[in-house]
Amino acid sequence: MRAACHALGLAFCLAQAPGIAGAADFSDPDWPCIQRKVENLSASLMWPAPVTRAPLTPAANDLVAILSLRRVPLEEAGAHVQAFVEENAPVDGQLLGNIFYGVFDNLADTRQRLMAGIARYSRSQIALASRIDGSRVEVAKLSGEGKPDFDRIDKLEEQIDWDERIYRDRSQALTYVCETPVLLEKRAYAIAQILLKHMPD
Repeated sequence: MRAACHALGLAFCLAQAPGIAGAADFSDPDWPCIQRKVENLSASLMWPAPVTRAPLTPAANDLVAILSLRRVPLEEAGAHVQAFVEENAPVDGQLLGNIFYGVFDNLADTRQRLMAGIARYSRSQIALASRIDGSRVEVAKLSGEGKPDFDRIDKLEEQIDWDERIYRDRSQALTYVCETPVLLEKRAYAIAQILLKHMPD
């Protein structure tokens, strides 16, 4: 990568880095993901019935906490909902709706914090790329002098190698992290579908 970067320039290399270029919305320089940036989710698009927000019982709050955990598979989430409905019958649409909104609020809050973290991550990558570019410019300048400072050049090249390694590692991690907001959105929708199956006729 380093040889190619020297030959073609940093901008091209950034375009080849996973998760850095190819964003669907270039209007936001802090959003580095290929996935389109959607600031806020709409609970009403996932839950079609009107809901009057009301405090939940301890058992319902416990269910909300379980359904909000990404590590709980959807099949297991469905079993928890089934058990709750059987143990607390009759369960009406308002209670199910409030459970969904509780889960939605938790997932939406996690998603917002994650997206803010992605933006900070992106800014740090941009700063690192700028530092790499600046170091290359200095190396080129020193190399063109009549008596090059080879110690300084060696030091800069070592720093460039290190910074490029960090940049690549972060880019690979960012590719995975960028998928998480979408996964949270999908989970919220899936939980809604699980709960809607138990809506009374």
